[in-house]
Amino acid sequence: MSQAPIQARAAIADGKGNFSIEEITIHPPQSDEVLVEIHAAGICHTDYDSLSWGKTILLGHEGAGIVKQIGNDVTGIKVGDRVLLNWAIPCGHCFQCASGRTAICENNSPVTGNMSGHARLESTLFNGTPIVRSFHLGTMATHTLVRQEAVVKISNDIPFSSACLIGCGVMTGYGSVVNAAKVEAGSSVVVLGCGGVGLNAIQAAALSGATKVIAVDVDETKFPIAKKFGATHTVLATTEDAGLRKCADSVRQECDGRGADYCFESTAIPSLGDAPLAFIRNGGTAVQCSGIEQTISFDATLFEWDKIYINPLYGCCRPEVDFPRILSLYDQKKLMIDELVTTTYTLDELPTAFDDLLAGKNAKGVILIKNETTK
Repeated sequence: MSQAPIQARAAIADGKGNFSIEEITIHPPQSDEVLVEIHAAGICHTDYDSLSWGKTILLGHEGAGIVKQIGNDVTGIKVGDRVLLNWAIPCGHCFQCASGRTAICENNSPVTGNMSGHARLESTLFNGTPIVRSFHLGTMATHTLVRQEAVVKISNDIPFSSACLIGCGVMTGYGSVVNAAKVEAGSSVVVLGCGGVGLNAIQAAALSGATKVIAVDVDETKFPIAKKFGATHTVLATTEDAGLRKCADSVRQECDGRGADYCFESTAIPSLGDAPLAFIRNGGTAVQCSGIEQTISFDATLFEWDKIYINPLYGCCRPEVDFPRILSLYDQKKLMIDELVTTTYTLDELPTAFDDLLAGKNAKGVILIKNETTK
């Protein structure tokens, strides 16, 4: 007997800065598709940005839950599996995938503008019209339909509220340090911004054996958690310090007068896009890991000399390698994830969640959705 469509609730953005909680219709999965009942969804700056992407969209790209239905061609996933969702869906055969850069797959990655990684558009309807799911996922909903490659089985007892964060914030911060910059033991690291991505960069740097991990923020109330995550030093910056140049002078002196080996920008503030270059030594590495896409003007002298500036996507995520490793580190109590969750909200409390996000109140806010799921 064929399965009937289900009715679900979801956060829908109108593309003009507004959103509302609406009812959607999701048709049963076909072929390689998987229907997931979402139990928790992370709240990220990108979710807020997506309110103004100029199109109607189902919000959310960090999520975890339980598999409810699968298509006929799905393998390795069964109904009842606990899963987290991954938006970097590799095709496995394009130039980038063959080079090991699956996060920037030319066919399936949502950042390439190609919809091949998206489950069928006609499978999910809002007011009778197919709707795009943010980053091919759309996790701010009671249910979502995704491609099989977007589903990663959870092998341990990690809470859904923590598991959902692995699919973006944890992966971005951790991967930027471990995969992209390849931070070496004994090195010095500066992290600009102590939000969700920054805290994961801090703990990944500590885990990599960095002897100095310097957390920089304009809000000193964030320093206790930064130290808990592995920061050895904290530096209070000011909003009046343009480009954090004065702060950089101070930090460079802390790093033997020459600057840090690595600096990670995780503030998502465009005016700070070039700031990590000011904190590193000659021959050091600056990493922009917060997703800044606006135009940035660079002072060429900041590159003197032999400095490297990289802009990795999603921490160069390799889902089949990185997610099992992150879950294993969590099990070994070497990677803190539960501690990232500052506040939880219901789906209807999303306006408050966005306000708290913009006010910088949370390390990470999470929407708990299980009690709202419909049959």
